[in-house]
Amino acid sequence: MDTDLDLLFLSEPEMIEAGVTDIVRCIDVMEETLVLLSQGDYMMAGENHDSHGAMVTFPEIPVHAGMPADGPDRRFMAMPAYLGGRFGTTGVKWYGSNAENKKKGLPRSIHLFTLNDTDTGAPLAVMSGNLLSAYRTGAVPNVGVKHLAREDVTTLAIIGPGVMARTTAEGVLALRPGITTVKVKGRGAASAQRFAEELAAKHPQLSSVVVVDTVEDAVRDAGVVISAPTTAAEGSSGFPLIKEEWIAAGALLLLPAAAAFEDEFLVSRARKVVDYLGLYDTWSEECGTEAYEQIGIVGSHFIDLVNDGQMERSSIHQIGDIVSGKAPGRTSEDEIILYSVGGMPVEDVAWGTELYASAKEKGIGTSLNIWAAPALA
Repeated sequence: MDTDLDLLFLSEPEMIEAGVTDIVRCIDVMEETLVLLSQGDYMMAGENHDSHGAMVTFPEIPVHAGMPADGPDRRFMAMPAYLGGRFGTTGVKWYGSNAENKKKGLPRSIHLFTLNDTDTGAPLAVMSGNLLSAYRTGAVPNVGVKHLAREDVTTLAIIGPGVMARTTAEGVLALRPGITTVKVKGRGAASAQRFAEELAAKHPQLSSVVVVDTVEDAVRDAGVVISAPTTAAEGSSGFPLIKEEWIAAGALLLLPAAAAFEDEFLVSRARKVVDYLGLYDTWSEECGTEAYEQIGIVGSHFIDLVNDGQMERSSIHQIGDIVSGKAPGRTSEDEIILYSVGGMPVEDVAWGTELYASAKEKGIGTSLNIWAAPALA
């Protein structure tokens, strides 16, 4: 019996060589993933198998020497999942996060992803996870663009320019090449201007990339809107408020981060789409009525409105059901669609599995031996 056990290590440059930044390919893989979610062919953490993951946070005032104090985005997170279909693998994304990292020239979060054989549990690969996470995060909203955005879109709005907005915008511009104008609204003028200049340099087909002063300026006339700011410490009162009268007829709003809307619009006129309802149900169970306030994803507020009896659950559609034809896509050219995206570890498993196969095929990465034979068996 062969008991030799090796795993493949993939550094960030090797992940790039394997194709991690191929946003169009990633969108297709996320489309498959979201259909598998809607079919139930997956497992995530928690009693209902729908949890985003498990988190370690710290107290505001530690009583033990050496224990960190709480701070902005300071946490550790483990996000495990199994995904079926052609993937059939299990994995976990593990990361530490601290907003203070920026002062050290590091990303806010530093990710590592481990892919495992589902049968034996043996590790198949350990991968640098930052680009893996960033590109699957940008690809999931773009499944909505692929199926719900109007073909004649010419203007993109970005609220909250950052890593999430960068990869999401990359996908939008690939899927809707008729976009010629991008409007950027950030918290700081300097960072928004840097983002705009980088976007214009990377996408020379754009004729206009401008920084605007208000959310209203950004949203008006935009056929696709990305809202991706960091969640405000004060909760929904600090989320960017997007008023119905500012939204162009037929616009698609991609909402992978904080955004606020008037309830009457949500209940009566907005088309509501989510990546997967089970995620929001579990956030509601874990956080109660504070889920939207703490996490900022508007799908949690959809669930609040359902629980309050203000609207029917059937008015919320899953993107996987739209892709597979179980739910309608865009119903009119003027329909305004809000697409809430929470992010799930099955997405990391899917993209990680795809890149592992690519790396093996191309001979990329370093094989590391765990044992020739286990000392204990």
